[in-house]
Amino acid sequence: MSNTRRIWLIPLIVTLVVVICDRLSKVWIDTHLGPIEGTSIPIIEPWLRLTYVKNTGVAFGLFQGIPHFFTIMNIIISGAALYMYRYQMMHTVLTKLAIGGIVGGAIGNIIDRLRQGFVTDFVHVTWFPGIFNVADSAITVSVIALAIASLRNEVELTRDHS
Repeated sequence: MSNTRRIWLIPLIVTLVVVICDRLSKVWIDTHLGPIEGTSIPIIEPWLRLTYVKNTGVAFGLFQGIPHFFTIMNIIISGAALYMYRYQMMHTVLTKLAIGGIVGGAIGNIIDRLRQGFVTDFVHVTWFPGIFNVADSAITVSVIALAIASLRNEVELTRDHS
């Protein structure tokens, strides 16, 4: 397998899985709960509900009303993440998974913003301050994984140089 293929295969697969899961979940939510905001069904009462929300801001409903700004920011952040992955990061399994999750999540939300001018959110953990979706979850978990990978790499580099 070529070096380029080895570097990009896992991130590409993860990106595609995240985008597909995000799209399928949003189509289901749009069909069963949309288009009236606030429509909700209990999953595990009283902690978890599916609640239909049109989010024009970013993850967890922050900074509402400027969706095109966030479309551009998602594209820039995804490009920066891909650049950093290619030229500045160690290509561990964890970084490959994390980059795929970040880019897949960004693409999922970009598709929503371009199609409808907002992102469909629906995962409502009642004790958590915001409603989110599969793409938001992928981005959040992947950023945490990337931070862990970076810290692990720092520790290993420090050990190698001591």
